[in-house]
Amino acid sequence: MSNQTCSERSKSIRVRFAPSPTGHLHIGNVRTALFNYLFTKRHNGSFILRIEDTDFDRVKKEYEESILEDLKWLGLIWDEGPDCGGNYGPYRQSERLNIYKELADKLLKEGKAYKCFCSEEELNKKRKESLSKGLPPRYDGKCCNLSSEEIVSYEQKGIKPSIRFKVDSGLIEFEDTVRGKMTFKGSDIGDFVILRSDGVSAYNFAVTVDDDLMKITHVIRGEDHLSNTPRQILLNQAMGFDSPRFAHLSMILGHDKSRLSKRHGAESVKELREEGYLPEAVINYLSLLGWSSEDGREIMPLSDIIKLFSIERVSKSPAAVVAMPNSRTPYLMLRPVKLLGETRGNCFIIVQSEPERSADPPYKKGNAVPRSSSTFSETINVPLGVIQNVVVDILNAESNGYFDNVMYILS
Repeated sequence: MSNQTCSERSKSIRVRFAPSPTGHLHIGNVRTALFNYLFTKRHNGSFILRIEDTDFDRVKKEYEESILEDLKWLGLIWDEGPDCGGNYGPYRQSERLNIYKELADKLLKEGKAYKCFCSEEELNKKRKESLSKGLPPRYDGKCCNLSSEEIVSYEQKGIKPSIRFKVDSGLIEFEDTVRGKMTFKGSDIGDFVILRSDGVSAYNFAVTVDDDLMKITHVIRGEDHLSNTPRQILLNQAMGFDSPRFAHLSMILGHDKSRLSKRHGAESVKELREEGYLPEAVINYLSLLGWSSEDGREIMPLSDIIKLFSIERVSKSPAAVVAMPNSRTPYLMLRPVKLLGETRGNCFIIVQSEPERSADPPYKKGNAVPRSSSTFSETINVPLGVIQNVVVDILNAESNGYFDNVMYILS
């Protein structure tokens, strides 16, 4: 099954981007999608789109449609996904519930998991007690050794159990491609739920199962998922799966070094699109949040970023957005601009602070920028270090080998 949305099938390295359609595509999620895309395309691999839609109270179809539309707009086209299929579908978790239940039941029969009848109220009380003592909340194992009679008694009362995975107290170690050797204690994790009492798979279980059955070789995601990794490794071992390689990206921070949020400016791709930002600019900008090219280039099209991208050059340090659009503090983006009240050809703007434009801008003539292509989808190759409130007005796209342009400085 194929669709124009999906690029030609490829083999070897397989990565996935797995958003939850509970809102519009966030800048941080886009950076994750981008790094997955760059990595797999650099190595001629496959980019899989998987929709994690089991949060039924918050999931909306309109959000899924928005996510797909945003990814297409950015040029991050997937090889397999919910709209174009593939050999390892279905690609929505809501359509895979029977798979999770079958494997959870198998762990139950093998004694690697057990039924838990603790109520949510009871668990919340224990969680609060642990936190009040300064201890990390973890399940105390109350239901781990229930007798057959006790289990029958609970079930006769109509209490539906969740299924918990048994965690040994030993060490869990793995090599993170970005962060190096990571070590966790099983005793700090505790037995965790893999199937909720309503029959829906818990996040870590569904992700582990899907990654294996979809033949995912590398998991590239935000560092907020780091604590999930030891759980997924334990599940892989219990089910006889090979664990993928993990790479955890640093968080994206705002200009004040706090986690990026709405108060820092535009959060979603939808907002950037509506404000007129170019997809090439968003891709270029986000690629530099936590990664840098070996040759030091900072303005380049997606095709060049793919050729230069290396996961080994991804930084462990948090990436800071100086400011997102709608702020008057410095930022770098490309966007269409109207001059003299009308669009003259295709105009791009490179700015580091939002200028007040007038009908008679103070031109500084004679600064033509040589180009080898007249394709406007490419960004302008000007070193960032020399850009200080510079606007490039491209007056003629079809000049032979050059953009016929005038560069002027805004005060």
